[in-house]
Amino acid sequence: MSFNTKILDANSPSSISVAASALREGQLVAFPTETVYGLGAIATSAEAVAGIFEAKQRPTFDPLIVHIAERGQLGDVVTHIPPLAMALADAFWPGPLTLVLPKQSTIPDLVTAGLPGVGVRIPAHPIALELLKSVGLPVAAPSANPFGGISPTTAQHVMDGLNSRLPYILDGGPCQVGVESTVVSFMGDHPILLRPGGCAVEELEAIIGPIERAAPNAALDDAAQPAPGMLSRHYAPSTPLIVMARNSEAVSIYGQKCGLLTYGKQPFSGSFVRIERLETSEDLQTCASRFFAALRSLDSCGLDVIIAHEFPDHGLGIALNDRLQRAACRSCDG
Repeated sequence: MSFNTKILDANSPSSISVAASALREGQLVAFPTETVYGLGAIATSAEAVAGIFEAKQRPTFDPLIVHIAERGQLGDVVTHIPPLAMALADAFWPGPLTLVLPKQSTIPDLVTAGLPGVGVRIPAHPIALELLKSVGLPVAAPSANPFGGISPTTAQHVMDGLNSRLPYILDGGPCQVGVESTVVSFMGDHPILLRPGGCAVEELEAIIGPIERAAPNAALDDAAQPAPGMLSRHYAPSTPLIVMARNSEAVSIYGQKCGLLTYGKQPFSGSFVRIERLETSEDLQTCASRFFAALRSLDSCGLDVIIAHEFPDHGLGIALNDRLQRAACRSCDG
């Protein structure tokens, strides 16, 4: 289905109402969260959710995250929440934290890739919260971009990738966190980190103690995934990406049009067509907020290769390195 996609200014009084009505009618709406822009549909409607998979060309073995406006809606999505999960919700909601919990039967299997657990969170973005409150129902929303590509952090990024595939994009300006939510599963005996993200794992462990890390091969790339963003190749530009160790000198490749993604005072030499320096210091929060936009900028330059410096292996650096490694993986190329 093709649409004349419209960008709605979130500052206009009528925009939230238009977007909420469209969602309740079973349509798709892209909207801003603090992490990235999401492509929303009513989570309890299998038909509406199927529209997400069609628009993104997303395989059905990759699950979606359900967004709610307040804790009182949890019962519409999950059957129960363990004490440790509740402790994290108390500390980090609204915020970039997704908890995987046993799903209610009202959540279609399409949302969870047929698995018994559903990822749920309350976003920390005033426009997202206003929209969710106006809709009054849980909204499933993966990143609003073609599957596997660079995540969108502005309304224009959504338009660039999904123009004509959805009726409305709610424009709330650039996303502040810039990387997707951290995902922690409570489907087993112990909490497991499935995806690092906008909540640093050190902060989570300060609340509930040690959190296990999912094995790198927790699921095959063509099998049901326990959480989104776990495929070997994801968040990827069309330009090949090479990751360099932190503090090592990035050198352009002779005869190649090279771009550089770097930060702080990381060393480099040679001739680069384009350099994107995320931050002059090592402020990981600023790096994260600019990461996907910078990667998109480099990907639009007609380069032969993008060279990127690895980030410190702590805090948001863990999430940024996860995105780099998946973006650089070429094993899924056809």
